Amino acid sequence: MDLVPAPLDAHRYGDGKSIALGPGTALTAGPGAEQAERWLRAELSAATGFRLAPGECGAADAVRLAVHPLVTEELGPEGYQIMVSPNGVDVFGGGPAGVFWGAQTLRQLLGPDAYRRAPLAGRSWQLPICQIQDAPRFAWRGLLLDVARHFLPKHEVLRYLDLMAAHKLNVLQLHLTDDQGWRMEIRRHPRLTEVGGWRERSMVGFRAGGRRDDRPHGGRYTQDDLREIVAYAAERQITVVPEIDIPGHTQAAIAAYPGLGNTDVVDTAALRPWTDWGVNPHVLNAEESTLRFFEEVLEEVLEVFPSTFVHLGGDECPKDEWRASPAAQARIRELGVAGEEGLQSWFVRHFDRWLAERGRRLIGWDEILEGGLPPGAAVSSWRGYAGGVTAARAGHDVVMCPEQQVYLDHRQADGEDEPIPVGFVRTVADVYRFEPVPPQLRDDPAAAARVIGAQANMWTEMADSARDVDYRLFPRLAAFAEVAWSRLPADPAERDLAGFERRLTAHLARLDALGVEYRPPTGPHPWQRWPGVVGRPLEGPPPAV
Repeated sequence: MDLVPAPLDAHRYGDGKSIALGPGTALTAGPGAEQAERWLRAELSAATGFRLAPGECGAADAVRLAVHPLVTEELGPEGYQIMVSPNGVDVFGGGPAGVFWGAQTLRQLLGPDAYRRAPLAGRSWQLPICQIQDAPRFAWRGLLLDVARHFLPKHEVLRYLDLMAAHKLNVLQLHLTDDQGWRMEIRRHPRLTEVGGWRERSMVGFRAGGRRDDRPHGGRYTQDDLREIVAYAAERQITVVPEIDIPGHTQAAIAAYPGLGNTDVVDTAALRPWTDWGVNPHVLNAEESTLRFFEEVLEEVLEVFPSTFVHLGGDECPKDEWRASPAAQARIRELGVAGEEGLQSWFVRHFDRWLAERGRRLIGWDEILEGGLPPGAAVSSWRGYAGGVTAARAGHDVVMCPEQQVYLDHRQADGEDEPIPVGFVRTVADVYRFEPVPPQLRDDPAAAARVIGAQANMWTEMADSARDVDYRLFPRLAAFAEVAWSRLPADPAERDLAGFERRLTAHLARLDALGVEYRPPTGPHPWQRWPGVVGRPLEGPPPAV
């Protein structure tokens, strides 16, 4: 049946026979299945031209959606069961999410044209007589979209939510702020987007190439835009986790409000949002007024984003300004912390407590381990597995997203055809071999259980449009989705790569119908290349660190 991601169990019956979906087919929903019904009716009515009118729950020639307690008990709230028989179609979920994921699988069973937005003439719609049982391996199946470096208009974010849902991914980490741009409207501090929301120009490729695009670049989301994104995601069983970076990656904020920076060592009034890529030396000061400023920012963030987790970055915070700053040194003495590393830990711990008092949880990049991890914090392990292993063994939740494995801005092949080649070569097969629970944790079940999921990260320094993002994400994101959802063998060598590649060939037709500009298996189209732009490729296999 060529399903992606692969289900736990799937069997065809009835000697390969099918049933037809037609103008008389009804679509019904029991309690808890209303969201899935709305979504499925909208998508299938558009693709088929059929009304799929409501009908009786027990009616024949109907697609019936329902939450079922036995599925809840056996497969959990995200699990589902599909039964297609001559009496119609039943999609039972362990909860609303399970019904929705079952509806996504049902759409796959109807073929690629079920992903189109208008009906094509002469199409018939067949569902194989079958039974499918399925449930995810991980609760956190994430994708990071970096909209700070290159802004993505709201409609593109909504499109990526649809693509995530089609692959049963359920967490969107929205990277909203960085040195190069601040994207979320903060009403108490409007200059964050008025000044910090655009930069004068952009570096093209890496610094060694000396190439610039002199077009101003910018964009912002109003709070209502973001509420719409959150609501759209929730209809698709996706949680949006906002990322507001502190205390590093903050030049755009300092450019908007110079008093946030280390004014005793830098002329912060002269700063503008950064036009380069890389690690920026300008970081927040540690004054009480700066804490209050970001508390006010986060109050508005919490009003918009209901997610339990709030990502506060905490990575790549150079300490040179703090070392040179008399005010920072006095603060270190006042607080009694262990130098500049202790100052960063104090900063993170302050907001860990602040979020906990409001019923939320801090998650940050693995640098927050340095100087001591706040007790309730979770870790996004990006520099490799090591930070995640340390955090899991200490009893902290971990999302595995090592750059060597699942940074999807990294190049997909060797050679000169790859546009702005970055990092290690990560093919579809490489991503399919990614294992979120490393060998170091497999003899420690309690620590292994702390790996709550995995995430693919799409950074956009080298991707200045949705077409570029499509190219770098797909089809590798399909391989990642199967790793995060399906119960694959822990040993990557035992995985059925050939079977996945066969199913992926069929899946590409679905991506074609959706208009995704993925990298073809044979290499990029001519218009997907960017010849002559200097990248920073890394040779050889990535280290398992």
